[in-house]
Amino acid sequence: MNKISVILPVFNGEKYIRKAIESVLNQTFTNFELIIVNDGSTDDSLNIINEFRDNRIKFINQVNQGPGASRNKALKIASGEYIMFLDSDDFFTSDALEVAYGEITKFSADLTFFQMINFDGERYYENDWFEMKTFDDSFENRVFTPQETPGSIFDLSVGVCQKIYNHEFLKNIDAQFPEGIFFEDMPFFYYVFLKASKISIVKKKLYVRRKHPDSITNRVDEKFFDTVRAGQILMGMFIQNGWYERYKYDLLAYKINGPRFALRDMPFKHKKHMFDLIKKDYAEIKSTKYYDDFLVELGPVKRKFFLDVINARDYEEFKKTSQ
Repeated sequence: MNKISVILPVFNGEKYIRKAIESVLNQTFTNFELIIVNDGSTDDSLNIINEFRDNRIKFINQVNQGPGASRNKALKIASGEYIMFLDSDDFFTSDALEVAYGEITKFSADLTFFQMINFDGERYYENDWFEMKTFDDSFENRVFTPQETPGSIFDLSVGVCQKIYNHEFLKNIDAQFPEGIFFEDMPFFYYVFLKASKISIVKKKLYVRRKHPDSITNRVDEKFFDTVRAGQILMGMFIQNGWYERYKYDLLAYKINGPRFALRDMPFKHKKHMFDLIKKDYAEIKSTKYYDDFLVELGPVKRKFFLDVINARDYEEFKKTSQ
């Protein structure tokens, strides 16, 4: 059995996919398999992938189904004791698998966080999320539970590529990505994190996150419509698993802020549709027992946004009342 399965979904990644694949194949740690899922690419990605001849590569070629479905399909055939994820425009440091494997096995953890660093093509730079500034030195060299997390769990990086996971643990909790949406890693992360009983961290930079104009998080466009659906899935998950009461103050703020910032920042041509999606979501909330929690738990800015959306007939009226 392989020690690690690295899962790499690819959709039109011709600019960077070669570097991503090479960063896995050239690891100091050699007991791994690399599962590449070509998710209906229409550029030269498939030809680049086919250049590689390595018996550690498993390959899935499918019509476009999105990153959630791609990762779920790879998880079904993964044979590794541990799972790591890589995005097609990013790459690992040369010792990433060796360090991550050493840390998670040292503590028999369910998942282990490690640091990431940004790269814009010319320079490397840090941010607080990827540096894991939430965790002070007392969290190193031990395991902890979600309840010990300092501050809000919503201050943690949700990126699935920033962790290594115990595969048996993922199977036992039936961890799956939502399919058919972007921002699928957010519900997946919180489900896995809150189901875990043994979490560890290693403050070493093992992953390079490439920042470029086409990356999902770097351009606020129609993909951000899915922040509404991702928030709905997240809230339902917290309710179904009995986590809602403990986390509702921060959960509701988190649910409001994603679509709120997307509506603020996206191009004008998308704003009306985004508003309509948010308004439909809030109308459904109003008919549930959780409506009062939104009025009580939200701070004044987020509560005003929530009520302005509910009370406005359309986006034009919302613009006038939200000034």
